[in-house]
Amino acid sequence: MKQYTILLLLCLSIYPAIAQIATSAATAPNSQLPIANRSYSLRDCMEYAIAHSAKMEIQHANNDDARIARREAILRAFTPTIQGGTYASLNFGRGIDPETNSYISTTSFNNGYSLSGAITLFNGFAAVNNLKITKTAIKMGITEEQQLRDQICLAVMEAYCNVLYFTQMTEALQVQVATATSNLQLAQRQEQLGQKSHADVIQLEADLAEREYQYITITNQLNDARMTLKDLMLWEKDHELLIDLQSAENLTASHASGLTAAGGLVSNSEALHHPSVELAAYRMANAQLDLSTARWRLAPSLSLSGGWSTGYYTYPRTQDYVAMPFASQFINNSGEYVQLSLSIPIYDGLSRQSNIVRKKNAYRRAEAEYRQTLREVEAEMARAVQDRDGAMAALKQADRRAKAQQEAYAINSKKFEQGLISPLELKTSSDNHLNAQAEHLNAQLKYFIKSCVVRYYNGISYIEQMEF
Repeated sequence: MKQYTILLLLCLSIYPAIAQIATSAATAPNSQLPIANRSYSLRDCMEYAIAHSAKMEIQHANNDDARIARREAILRAFTPTIQGGTYASLNFGRGIDPETNSYISTTSFNNGYSLSGAITLFNGFAAVNNLKITKTAIKMGITEEQQLRDQICLAVMEAYCNVLYFTQMTEALQVQVATATSNLQLAQRQEQLGQKSHADVIQLEADLAEREYQYITITNQLNDARMTLKDLMLWEKDHELLIDLQSAENLTASHASGLTAAGGLVSNSEALHHPSVELAAYRMANAQLDLSTARWRLAPSLSLSGGWSTGYYTYPRTQDYVAMPFASQFINNSGEYVQLSLSIPIYDGLSRQSNIVRKKNAYRRAEAEYRQTLREVEAEMARAVQDRDGAMAALKQADRRAKAQQEAYAINSKKFEQGLISPLELKTSSDNHLNAQAEHLNAQLKYFIKSCVVRYYNGISYIEQMEF
């Protein structure tokens, strides 16, 4: 009873510490919270999409297979193949006496054991070439994984920017709806005072209805954009995806802050390090190794083998026969052999020559694909710089237009309150202001994506560019 009392007192004494740990866990940073209760930056979305991508999981399995193939190639090239075996047989008919090598017609029992090994000394450098091919296959797997990671990040970036665009447009339309509601209420009071006509009130009601319709449309597009982003991230459908708007705005603003200098031109040497070009180069190298292996198969091959064997025999139905003990026969009947084999190919239906021609054509295709891929990547790089510069110019103009339309809309709003302009003129100014906002936001996000693509071609991965 005393022991239970001590245990109870000990539990009560550590209860405050346990409660404090639980409270700390409940107030931990966002990284420790459930996914439904934290906001995700663009980098967070990229990392989540990469971690949960089925394509990445498949690629990891392919990379593991490539490493296993590499290990097998090393063992096959530098280690012998070893085999062991045993057998037991009971012969009821005519057979050969192992002791006298003469035919007998007595039931016999035979038991044998063997151990053999063989290693290829020369096979036309096929083992060496296979080692190089498996090494290249591992590099290809790593490059393909990086390429897949970049593709996922770019797709997530575009979907994330769409969510950001429709989110900010939703907020802008909320302001427009509130302003249209306020203008309608003002016009209704002025109509009662005889300062506005009923037609003006009807025009403002139509303007409010149009703004509400636009708000609903943009909200639906926002939901679609969120669904697209969730699909790319393999997000759980039951959880809400919260976007860190502050980090997104800081990120796009940091890219837009350098509009005064184009810079960041891509050199042609960077094309050689692009994943697509590297993969094409690896395929070309493997095709050349396959061609070399096919040519060397016309040469003789040399192999070394050796083995050991022993056996035990007896005649169980012969009464006068006394078999030697198993241990004695195991030692006395043992034998070894060493064999050096030289295989010279003479004629096999010209299959080796045909294989050389096929491998030569495969190498020509791989070489042509490499040149084509290199040209395409160089063209993509030049186009990326051109698109970035064009987006930068468009963003500058959109920024000036948005500021001018915002100022014009503010002036026209005051004029409308003073009764100096009609509701139709106010609606025109409001439409121009909204369109300028939309175009400015679209130009800002487009420039952000285009500049990220240029940085990517300069050797900086998409996920490394996300600093916020």
